[in-house]
Amino acid sequence: MPDQILSDSGLPPIQRVVTGHDANGRAIFKSEDITPTKMIPSGDASFLLIWTTATVPADNNDETDGRHREAGLTLEGGSVIRIVDMLPGKESPMHRTNSIDYGIVLEGEVELELDDGAKRTIGKGGIIIQRGTNHLWRNTTDKVCRIAFVLIEAPAYTHNGQPLPEDKPR
Repeated sequence: MPDQILSDSGLPPIQRVVTGHDANGRAIFKSEDITPTKMIPSGDASFLLIWTTATVPADNNDETDGRHREAGLTLEGGSVIRIVDMLPGKESPMHRTNSIDYGIVLEGEVELELDDGAKRTIGKGGIIIQRGTNHLWRNTTDKVCRIAFVLIEAPAYTHNGQPLPEDKPR
């Protein structure tokens, strides 16, 4: 990648390459960009939305640039991929979303804590499958941790016949 401005986290920006089809149905490169992550208001992490889909399953005939679709932490009815740079010594609030989340640690390590206090440390190359549980993320190191998160809408987890409520951070 050519020299670009660093992400707010101090890590390099993210290269995004999007493919599609031409008028003859042949594969083409639709776009390419290099974009830094940006600090979120809480100041504990730097985010970059990469892509969203409005539906699950996804519609490959939708020509909307998925980065330009309005999305919160998750996207009701759809999916989201974002890069999260967790800053050293910071943590997220405890939260639960109605989604299945795949977290791939690209740099550093992160601690995952569940609502009962159980903890696991996930290092570079580790993958987390987050299945609608109440949890928080914590960077206990002195280095930034970069995680790619794919979030796909899912019904709420049902316990004793009752769906557990979402609890999204603000």
